[in-house]
Amino acid sequence: MLSFQIIHKDGLARCGIITTAHGNLKTPAFIPVATRAAIKGLSAQQLKEIGYEATLANTYHLYLKPGDEIISKLGGLNSFMAWDGTTFTDSGGFQVFSLNGRLSKTDDEGVDFKSYIDNSSHRFTPEKSMQIQQNIGADIIFTFDECVHFNDSLERTKEAMGRTHQWTLRCLKEHQKSNSNQALFGIVQGGRFKDLREESAKFIASLPFPGYGIGGIFGDPTKEIHGIVKHTMTFLPEDKPKHMLGIGSVEDIFDYVECGADTFDCVLPTRLARLGYFFVRPESGGNVDNKFRVRIGNSQFKEDNSSLDPNCSCFVCKNYSKGYIHHLYKVKELLFYSLMTYHNLYFYCKLMEDIRSSISEETFKILKQKWLEKQEASE
Repeated sequence: MLSFQIIHKDGLARCGIITTAHGNLKTPAFIPVATRAAIKGLSAQQLKEIGYEATLANTYHLYLKPGDEIISKLGGLNSFMAWDGTTFTDSGGFQVFSLNGRLSKTDDEGVDFKSYIDNSSHRFTPEKSMQIQQNIGADIIFTFDECVHFNDSLERTKEAMGRTHQWTLRCLKEHQKSNSNQALFGIVQGGRFKDLREESAKFIASLPFPGYGIGGIFGDPTKEIHGIVKHTMTFLPEDKPKHMLGIGSVEDIFDYVECGADTFDCVLPTRLARLGYFFVRPESGGNVDNKFRVRIGNSQFKEDNSSLDPNCSCFVCKNYSKGYIHHLYKVKELLFYSLMTYHNLYFYCKLMEDIRSSISEETFKILKQKWLEKQEASE
């Protein structure tokens, strides 16, 4: 099943260990997204080499292709992708609701949607989401929830939250029938409304979940919801892990760790790598103004013999120059995607190591100021 131990605290920030059937996961942790059971451009072995202990796969995509039953027949997610660490799967809800009425239709029982692959018809219910995730076989799975847009009205958000709560009870019932060793996390919703988030947190906390997910919002202007999330956290048991769904900017990670969040998943570092952006630490010139990222396609790098980040010790920075990677980008060489993804994920892995060390030493606020001081000075 799952256990969680808090090792150190610095204010509300804490570092700990989540233990699953596939080993220990040191927290706070960033969880790279292996959407279709693969980190685009990297092998599972490279992910482990960087230092990661967990990855998250996408229920919606794996259900459509190759199919959750095939993954089950091939030994489950860990065996399927040759990964021996902890695995997460989301519920598929975010992807289904991101279709935004164009290819999906929701009722109290579930969601009908069209496949983006071949336009075939499908239906997700809370029970179906549980069955798919059980077949995929991840260590940590999530309840099926209804996502809303940041601009949705109070009435619409309240309706979605109520539906999410009813679906949560159905997910829990289905999960308990399976006698699965998977850890099912309940998801807190409520959109941008503080009172709804509080109500949802209290409801989810009343149920026998070993951990919790904090649901995101489509079109979320993150700064406006930070205070709401901090308020929400106070209604969830301190001794259970809390996962931020779809959160991955450097600034957000610092803010939510400070609120007591333990794990994060996001496609940001891998997606930006494919788009030509590499991350840079603050001592190398990265800051909140440029969001710690630089575009490798800039002409200034054409003859640059230096590494992506002089203060990075990853395999890429030890062996390749900006000029070479700029060349790979310009000619669309496949190696480019691998090298950039490796570097960006190393950046995030080192960031989380620094955060854990600072919590242990009770210097978290100092580290946060070092990274975000330009923004804090301007506020």
